[in-house]
Amino acid sequence: MATILKKIGRKMKKILFVSFFIILSIMSCSQNRNIQLPEPKTNGGMPLMEALSKRITSREFSAKELDLQTISNLLWAANGINRPDNGLKTAPSAVNWQEIDIYVCLSKGVYIYNSLSNSLEFYMEGDIREATGRQPFVKDAPINLVYVADFSKMTGDRTEEVKHWYSAADAAFIAQNVYLFCASENLATVVRGAVDKIELKKTMNLPENKHVVLCQSVGYHPE
Repeated sequence: MATILKKIGRKMKKILFVSFFIILSIMSCSQNRNIQLPEPKTNGGMPLMEALSKRITSREFSAKELDLQTISNLLWAANGINRPDNGLKTAPSAVNWQEIDIYVCLSKGVYIYNSLSNSLEFYMEGDIREATGRQPFVKDAPINLVYVADFSKMTGDRTEEVKHWYSAADAAFIAQNVYLFCASENLATVVRGAVDKIELKKTMNLPENKHVVLCQSVGYHPE
């Protein structure tokens, strides 16, 4: 009987040992799917008044992917940290709720922009770009940004209607930052409200407290 228990004990140890390394491997694989962006270039670019004069909406995109440096600069301009001492950002936020998360939809999956680590955190597999809008061009734009409001961050006695209003304004500030960056870098962009938000929320597996506000396509102009 003791011999049998010893054999069972050895088998259990092997099973636990193998299971531990499988879990470790899965966790490591998930972490490796995150993308560390290069340090954003926060100087230079086009003068503000010139960028404003060249700000346009574009609905045609090249399928060429943006390089990581351009993505880093783009996301920092959109809503990156410009005051490291207190973590405040390039776009204003009502009550400093910072309730808007930027989901970055690429051909290889969906990521969340982490402004603190300047990285893209892996969120989900799959190319959902087509689901981010009703227009046919959205599936071809190399990047579709989805601005998602987390209502749980909007503390205080606020109605749902007020939260929707504030989050729409905050997302619009971010979208305009993207417009000005794209004007400066000669990139194509369009902010879009023609989105089936309920279906997109399901596609993205968002919890009840998170809501799709706006989407914005970014890419190179067609050659």
